[in-house]
Amino acid sequence: MKRKTLTQFLIEQQRGSAALPAEVRLLIEIVARACKAIGHAVGKGALGGVLGSLESENVQGEVQKKLDVLSNEILLEANEWGGQLAAMASEEMETVHLIPTHYPKGEYLLLFDPLDGSSNIDVNVSIGTIFSVLRAPAEARGREITEQDFLQPGTQQVVAGYALYGPQTMLILTVGTGVFGFTLDRELGSWVLTQENIRIPADTKEFAINMSNMRHWAPPVRRYVEECLAGKTGPRGKDFNMRWIASMVADVHRILNRGGIFMYPWDAREPTKPGKLRLMYEANPMSMLVEQAGGASTNGLQRILDIEPAALHERVSVILGSKNEVDLVTKYHHEAG
Repeated sequence: MKRKTLTQFLIEQQRGSAALPAEVRLLIEIVARACKAIGHAVGKGALGGVLGSLESENVQGEVQKKLDVLSNEILLEANEWGGQLAAMASEEMETVHLIPTHYPKGEYLLLFDPLDGSSNIDVNVSIGTIFSVLRAPAEARGREITEQDFLQPGTQQVVAGYALYGPQTMLILTVGTGVFGFTLDRELGSWVLTQENIRIPADTKEFAINMSNMRHWAPPVRRYVEECLAGKTGPRGKDFNMRWIASMVADVHRILNRGGIFMYPWDAREPTKPGKLRLMYEANPMSMLVEQAGGASTNGLQRILDIEPAALHERVSVILGSKNEVDLVTKYHHEAG
């Protein structure tokens, strides 16, 4: 069977009914090349001197890992000069990154979490890069891009995807025509299509949540998890398994491949924050992927992709995965008022 590369796939999307714009095709290829470079650095680990933490903190107040900073720089440098972008925004940076004046500017905005799952870097567990593409507002043409231009609901995303650095390096991508998976052929250096039209089963027997925080959850989340733990003798009438990798990319990748529900809910320890995950860099791109694969994604009360963001680093509660399970947790939230 002839193998299809990422480039060939994107050209077909450009020629097809979806009519993927050429600028978006080129942008995806540049992001994919940057992810290859990040994957190479991740793979070297201690041999490349990239493990461990720095003394600096990011805008979230989190201590930065060396690979966090390196990955951020790789993505910025790779995407500055291509001419497709008007600006970029990163989870690691306080405000937007404008395209330098000596480079041409395009009409798209790139957002990314350069290295999701940083706590797993030094223990050699799967981590990844999450990215999202928006179109810059028409009124932004001819002026400097501001944070406000990025504050668009997830429904406006043109592209969403992630790279997974695990036993294999993979790129999972949607341009609004389904979800497709590519595996990096390390010998040839090319991304090869290995999964087409990925679909999430509507029902599941697996849930993913950090159980150590159970005492801090809202009653609807506790109710759902307690029912799962009750197994066959409880109201659900079936046994559940729990999975938790503490790397959103790895947890979502498992759900895309075999179903499940992922929950990172509101926490009473920080009652004024809606959640821990970032809407623009994590929740929106992952929600687009999950919905394109037939799943669902809410914050417990509303569809995540419908949320109108108020800030670049806005946080959100996330419940995503197999549709029937997500609908049930959302129903429990509505019943609780």
